[in-house]
Amino acid sequence: MPIRVGVQIQPQHSTFAEMQQAWRDAEELAASTKRVRVGALVFCNSYRNPQLLANVHTTIDQIAGGRVIFGIGAGWFERDYDEYGYEFGTAPERLRALGRDLPLIKDRLAKLNPAAVGPMPILIGGAGEKVTLRLVAEYADMWHAFGDTETYLAKSAILAEHCAKIGKNPDEIERVWGSLSDIDKHADGLAAAGVSEVTIGAGGGPNGYDLGPLRELVQWRDRHNAA
Repeated sequence: MPIRVGVQIQPQHSTFAEMQQAWRDAEELAASTKRVRVGALVFCNSYRNPQLLANVHTTIDQIAGGRVIFGIGAGWFERDYDEYGYEFGTAPERLRALGRDLPLIKDRLAKLNPAAVGPMPILIGGAGEKVTLRLVAEYADMWHAFGDTETYLAKSAILAEHCAKIGKNPDEIERVWGSLSDIDKHADGLAAAGVSEVTIGAGGGPNGYDLGPLRELVQWRDRHNAA
């Protein structure tokens, strides 16, 4: 199966101009600038009205010509909550809020006119076994989390169990997987396990973004897809 690669251009410690340059550089590496999909990995559900967030994504998708992925998660980074004045609460509370808001998002997406240009798949980030993966089974078109191949296989098996309970084919959910480091060491195993896209993070700094690891991952992708 052909595999794709993705890059998360992390906004911390950088400027918007440097991020724009990194996007352009990443597009040139991908050699498919008119097909690159865009989105956040992932928006925190706690920060915005879910129906407004759906509307915003639809507008961005129209601007992007149908290439947006709607990435969303329950939220986890307490410092952001504190600095912006959001109530952090507990993990169960944030997950309940995500479970409450996902149907609202899907309902709003179905009502908007004009609608999204492209399919705008919903990507849910996270790997909590009891709740997050159940929400992935119920609402996600794509699923993203982090770890090595063994972690992916274990979490994927649990996701399949949640899918079985609601009569959904787990193969309908696209698998996107990342590693906080050394993704190249896991890429072959992840591809063999059924992951369709592997992602890598790129952090900003005083000298902009180092896309060297992305370049290596793209080279791996090309070798894999040519085999």
